[in-house]
Amino acid sequence: MKAWVKRLLTAVSMSILWLGLSGVSAPVLAQELSLTPRQILDKVDDLFRGRSSFGLGTMTVTTAHWKRSLKMEFWSKGKDKSLIRILAPKKEKGTATLRSGNDMWNYLPKVKRVIKLPSSMMADSWMGSHFTNDDLVKESRMADDYTFELTFYGEKDSQEIVEVTCRPKPEAAVVWGKVLVTALRKEYLPIFIRYFDEDIRLARTMTFSQVTELGGRRIPSVVTMVPEDKPEESTVIMYEKMDFNIGLDDGFFSLRTLQR
Repeated sequence: MKAWVKRLLTAVSMSILWLGLSGVSAPVLAQELSLTPRQILDKVDDLFRGRSSFGLGTMTVTTAHWKRSLKMEFWSKGKDKSLIRILAPKKEKGTATLRSGNDMWNYLPKVKRVIKLPSSMMADSWMGSHFTNDDLVKESRMADDYTFELTFYGEKDSQEIVEVTCRPKPEAAVVWGKVLVTALRKEYLPIFIRYFDEDIRLARTMTFSQVTELGGRRIPSVVTMVPEDKPEESTVIMYEKMDFNIGLDDGFFSLRTLQR
């Protein structure tokens, strides 16, 4: 057998072995999935949204020095309208956050003041939690602000999963150097989202758990954010009620509604 034929057969054998170890190549994976990587990312971004939505939930923030819980109600419409209002405790009651288009405001009822937030504050903490303003109102979208590819499909930890790796587009106003989305293969519900800094070091992990039916959808009812440098701290959002595709006018997402 000629040397070049041996080299070719060896290369083919190694390729087959690699495919056996890693699952399948990304193009083949994409063909076997019922959702494209973009659709998976959109599903994750819109997990608690419909054409419109309303929900109730509790956010519990635990730090090294204190712990507190906030009862919240929230509305959304489309991909660019959100309103969050705190119901309890009394100290923060009425504090609210509004996003409409590319603009975002906070309302502070104690001083009856509306503050417009610059885009530079989207990565800041929301109400002292481990979630950012952007996390809560979803100004950025993974499928729009990142390039992405399917990087794993198979079994991990006894679960059939898919993983989509996102890297920021040069012009995108995002702070993460990489985002890794892990979702269940069957329903494409997220399990983890891992956020990496500009040096590609893990910065925080968002975990989704306790899948249940809310508003006619099967969705995770608990979302937990843990910073990598402070693993003893966390912010947990427990969704208690969700209604989807309700009647909401665009005018609802206004500064007047913000201050009610």
